[in-house]
Amino acid sequence: MAAIEIRGLEKSYPSTFGTRRIPVLRGIDLSVEAGEIYGFLGPNGAGKTTTIKCILGLLTPDKGEIRLLGRESGSLESRKRLGFLPENPYFYEYLSIRELFDFTGRLFNMAPARRRARVDEVVHLVGLEGRENTKLGKCSKGMIQRAGLGQALVHDPEVLILDEPFSGLDPVGRKELRDLVLSLKQAGRTIFFSSHILQDMELMVDRVAIILGGRISREGHLDELVSRTVRYYELVFEGLDEKAAAGIGLDVIRRGERMIARVETLEEINQKIRAVHGASGRVVAMTPLKLTLEDIFMEEVAR
Repeated sequence: MAAIEIRGLEKSYPSTFGTRRIPVLRGIDLSVEAGEIYGFLGPNGAGKTTTIKCILGLLTPDKGEIRLLGRESGSLESRKRLGFLPENPYFYEYLSIRELFDFTGRLFNMAPARRRARVDEVVHLVGLEGRENTKLGKCSKGMIQRAGLGQALVHDPEVLILDEPFSGLDPVGRKELRDLVLSLKQAGRTIFFSSHILQDMELMVDRVAIILGGRISREGHLDELVSRTVRYYELVFEGLDEKAAAGIGLDVIRRGERMIARVETLEEINQKIRAVHGASGRVVAMTPLKLTLEDIFMEEVAR
């Protein structure tokens, strides 16, 4: 059973003067399997946040169907099993982190004893021990993101939806939050998140969808997408100077005693390896450089 299933999702907004409607989502189809991290990638204005708001019930779609854990997305039972971290979370600044978690538990009608125990669990889970009594108004951006993730976890949801969770974080904060999200996957949760920080997404996701102009332009398992195409090969060798390398048709960069040449095709790499050996050189390494998620994304945007 899919954790999130969307079929034919369409959404439009009225224009400034209400004379027409501007389409934002133009028939989104996607399926998120239970227990996976699913990345939702797209430029600003592509429809990422609109899709998320439709999943959460904050917006009503014009057309289409959304099912959460096998149930209609509008049902109370399915909503109770979701946790959500918005792109720019805003919390009451006079509350402490612990008070925020307790308040969230009250919203989900958790029993007092269970709520207190769960608040302690979540404080530990998101790495805020010793800082749980800090007022939210005095928290750093990284602490706010951790607190935001914590409030999404208080009711122990099966599915987490994160909208740009790494926005505004420094490299250390991104690494810490990335490790935390990966630990949640290890605990069996399903995570659907949007981001424009491609490096973080490439390190985390099982599958990815690219949305452009309100449509899914590409979707698949990350390892399949990035390993399907080799951009070029790097041939590393030694025992030849630049002149000898040029004589066998290699444009090289010297790194110490070694030379590095870019070779475009597999057929050519075999020829150049034989040529290096024939010129009394020694091949040290041959590395295929494959597409990255950024390469794939830029290809889709350029179409």
